Amino acid sequence: MNISLKSCLKIAGCIFGLYLAIHYWPAISGLLGAFLGAAAPLLIGCALAYVLNLLMSFYEKYYFPHTTRAGLIKSRRVVCMLAAVFSLLAIVTLIVWLVLPQLVDCVELLISQLPDAIRAGILYLDSLPFFSEDLIETLNGIDWNSKIGDIANVVTSGVGSVMNVVIATVSSVFSALITGFMAVIFAIYLLMGRDKLQAQSKRLLRHYLKPALYEKAMYVLGVLNNCFHRYITGQCLEAVILGTLCALGMMILRLPYATMIGALVAFTALIPVAGAYIGAAVGAFMILMVSPVKALIFLIFLVILQQLEGNLIYPKVVGSSMGLPGIWVLAAVVIGGGVLGVLGMLLGVPLAATVYTLIRNDMNNTPKVAE
Repeated sequence: MNISLKSCLKIAGCIFGLYLAIHYWPAISGLLGAFLGAAAPLLIGCALAYVLNLLMSFYEKYYFPHTTRAGLIKSRRVVCMLAAVFSLLAIVTLIVWLVLPQLVDCVELLISQLPDAIRAGILYLDSLPFFSEDLIETLNGIDWNSKIGDIANVVTSGVGSVMNVVIATVSSVFSALITGFMAVIFAIYLLMGRDKLQAQSKRLLRHYLKPALYEKAMYVLGVLNNCFHRYITGQCLEAVILGTLCALGMMILRLPYATMIGALVAFTALIPVAGAYIGAAVGAFMILMVSPVKALIFLIFLVILQQLEGNLIYPKVVGSSMGLPGIWVLAAVVIGGGVLGVLGMLLGVPLAATVYTLIRNDMNNTPKVAE
């Protein structure tokens, strides 16, 4: 087997580059972190534009799809984009309106019941033979109401001065608002020039890649877009159905915090496998502050609802559209959560579905068609 000098130089260059990356990894990771921090508005804008494009494409199907009038055709992009933006804002506003008031009530209830819970715990400790009477008397002599108030003041004011906390909070909020504003503006620019950017990207790839490599790249991008599109639409629809059924069932059973927990279950349902357990744990803890019996009823109800959702709703709404076996869904959620937390759980499944689809099509010799 003859190896050319050019191939040897390429291998040596790759090995040397790998050595530099490992040896100077702290500096490289810091540089990457600084770059990602600076590009955060653009990255968030791209993600926002992708989600808005799904809503925008939906509206474009029904906004005079067969018209020949130039005015309507020209206005289609602007009208559908505004409809997508207002729809997303309405969804976010509805979730905040459902969750925030009841969340405040739950926190106030938790703080008000903490002293009684502490006294009950002291009585339980008193019944055990392991603790001395002096310790129990000391604990009973503490004014827990004032202590909890002091703790709340420390948490709200922080360790430093009030002015430092206010400055840090205002700075963080202002930075978040600027990042969000820039992300929205960038997303709007992407949506308005969607067709032009897509044509320019294809022209750029076609110019710098060989025809065979260009076809493979377009094929991979098409599969990736298809998997993300099916995942987002299917999971969102399934989450809305599950959250609505949860809220209605809790109202029928007269359980507290029905709308808030229903919205919470709908949000956590976006995370495959683990989302149901997260929603159940948080919801049960909130109801436990009101009544342990109602918390048990909620858990039983949610288990039954999850079984109905997993066997009836999910196969109909999402079904096998992802084309990913259950064991790989679980693996994608675990690995994605370990790498990027909740964001990794959300991105892990469509990325794993993309890899699985590419490998399956390659083994089955499925024709690769660029999209």
